Amino acid sequence: MGVLNGNRVVDFGHYIAGPMLGMLLADQGADVVKIDPPSGPPFDTPANATWNRGKRAVALDLKNPADLARAHELIASADVLIENFRPGVMERLELGPSDLLQRHPALIYCSLPGFAPDDPRSSMPAWEGVVAAATATYRRSILDERGGPPVHTSEPIASAYAAFVAAGAIGAALYARERDGRGQHVQVPLFDAMYQAIGFVGLRIERSGTGVHAVPAWDGQYRCGDGRWLHIVGTTQDRGERFVDALGLPAWRDEGLVDQERLIRDPDLNRELTRRLTELFATRTALDWEELLAGINVPAAMCRSSAEWLRHPHAKVAGLIVDAADSDSRASKQPGAAVTMSSSGEAARVRETPKPVGAADARLPLEGVRVLDLCIVLAGPVCARTLAEYGADVIKIDNPRRERNMYHLDINRGKRSILLDVRTPEGLEVLWQLVDTADVIVQNFRRGVVERLGIDYESVRKRKPDIVYGSISAYGSAGPWADRGGYEETVQALTGMQVRFGGDEHPALLPYAVNDYGTGLLAAYGLALALWHRQRTGEGQHVEAALARTAGVIQSLHLQDYDGKMWDEPQGQESRGWHPYQRLYHASDGWLFLGGGADTPVRLARIPGLEGAERAGADEIERMLEARLPERPVELWVEAFRAAGFGAHRANRVSQAMSDPIAEAHGLSIRREHDGYGPVLHNGPGRWLPETPPVVGRPTPVPGADAASILRDIGRESDLEALVAAGAVRLAAAGDDGI
Repeated sequence: MGVLNGNRVVDFGHYIAGPMLGMLLADQGADVVKIDPPSGPPFDTPANATWNRGKRAVALDLKNPADLARAHELIASADVLIENFRPGVMERLELGPSDLLQRHPALIYCSLPGFAPDDPRSSMPAWEGVVAAATATYRRSILDERGGPPVHTSEPIASAYAAFVAAGAIGAALYARERDGRGQHVQVPLFDAMYQAIGFVGLRIERSGTGVHAVPAWDGQYRCGDGRWLHIVGTTQDRGERFVDALGLPAWRDEGLVDQERLIRDPDLNRELTRRLTELFATRTALDWEELLAGINVPAAMCRSSAEWLRHPHAKVAGLIVDAADSDSRASKQPGAAVTMSSSGEAARVRETPKPVGAADARLPLEGVRVLDLCIVLAGPVCARTLAEYGADVIKIDNPRRERNMYHLDINRGKRSILLDVRTPEGLEVLWQLVDTADVIVQNFRRGVVERLGIDYESVRKRKPDIVYGSISAYGSAGPWADRGGYEETVQALTGMQVRFGGDEHPALLPYAVNDYGTGLLAAYGLALALWHRQRTGEGQHVEAALARTAGVIQSLHLQDYDGKMWDEPQGQESRGWHPYQRLYHASDGWLFLGGGADTPVRLARIPGLEGAERAGADEIERMLEARLPERPVELWVEAFRAAGFGAHRANRVSQAMSDPIAEAHGLSIRREHDGYGPVLHNGPGRWLPETPPVVGRPTPVPGADAASILRDIGRESDLEALVAAGAVRLAAAGDDGI
């Protein structure tokens, strides 16, 4: 059961992105019919037990007229269709979007190609590694300070992000369909979706040439006395102070080692802090440090392997890892649902989908919806920003006493901003008046914080029963870690990501904040479904998402456990790929990724300089390519490989990805003026819904810039001066840049 109960999805997906999207819909109660060729799924992997859970399977040969007719029968009864072939394939199979939407106007047709139809790369096999190379995924870490060769990651980030974005777009399309009865063509290329993962890493303030600044040594990995690594996130003044007080180190405070701003300005002082923390953490085991830091509310986690995470006590209690069985009835563990919703969905079909009347409604899907964004840091604000892109009026409510968010320019575009202290009686009164006007509330505080403020879900719904309320956390709302603060870094450490990417000897952060941004997208998906459910039933509900849930979905290619499981995926900073036909190679002027299949030797032999490859084994071909590719530049090799039918792409830097012509044409990379900054380069939403494309929204406002207009909405504009005098509201001030 779930809010999508009664809705049918026909899933033509293959490999990862399509099946994963089908799973996200099935997890919320949709009846998903998986269409496989008679030979079975083209990607034979234990992960299919996760991606195809909750689905029914039908084997059809779409080139057979009888089977094609059966496919059309299924589509005629469907609400959603999923496909992730290259552009043009579904048209050749007589299942293209234009024809099917003409026949079935209420259908939501979702395409997940590697590259968009208007992208010159659209005809190329879009292997996961090829898309990753195009979108600068093979950097050595999120800060990329060490340099050196690119690092292959075996996490299918591009496929996962296409599924995340598409799920939210389908939720928005369902909401719009309830309004006018019309479906539409949702299109989310893997390449385009990856710009949502790039996020703040691609942001550049052109006047200074900088992006988000580096963090002090309080945020980092340290080897402990037992040889295990720990990641600590102590990057606020109060956390550093709690740390030195608990450890009896008052001299550190006196020497400025807890002064975050000074540490950022003074590299020598930061290096001294690194030296002292390195010595200190070596005095205890990683688990001892993990428990000590939890006791003083300093986020930290030991870097575990995925195998350890699957058996972690918190993972099962919180539902982050669940017991299951695969198609061979083998007992297994796998990631739990990406989002949870409080409604069972039993009443979701109280009204039939309205019949299309007249022209499609040109309004954005969520136009008229008001969202209160109470969130901090990344995941929560990204969720609210995503709803704003679909047309919602988002009011960003920040605590004027809280340190400014270093990601502000990236995550708060398209919103209105007010600095409101809800710990004052006057500020809390304003908040409740805003709640009365709201459809959605999103918050991402640790468990207990909103309860103490009296603005938790149960308290809010007593006043506004139909509220749609979103809670975002690091580790979920149940289990022994539910009260702990957590971040991207600690979730990557806890769930095995850092060990897989960096290796046991020195775990490393992935190149992008994939759990934060991914959780924001998934939470927006859940909230869009909840709004659609409310349209049909009048019922509000509570939607929960968590970084650790998202980490499970992103790692779902690997994150199964069963008898005979082999943890043999590529890992570590020396990894260049899966095998010789799917890996990074060095040319004379840079690196490229080559993507090929079983016929790679024959295809290679057609390329001048690689003659004889058809008689070589995989290892010999790898040595041949390593020897020959440095003889020519990347672009010549890429051209030759593509002409031979391979997928191939330069391993781009972030600056190259952000200046990609298609990224600019699709609005994925944008330069705009921002108050106080001048031109700023940042990402934007893609054209996921061509008929009502998401909007980038206004440039990010200075925090507090919209206090007057927000108070006007509740009839309190005349009280602005009194609220400022009472300390409930703070106005935007010169130099208050939000970073």
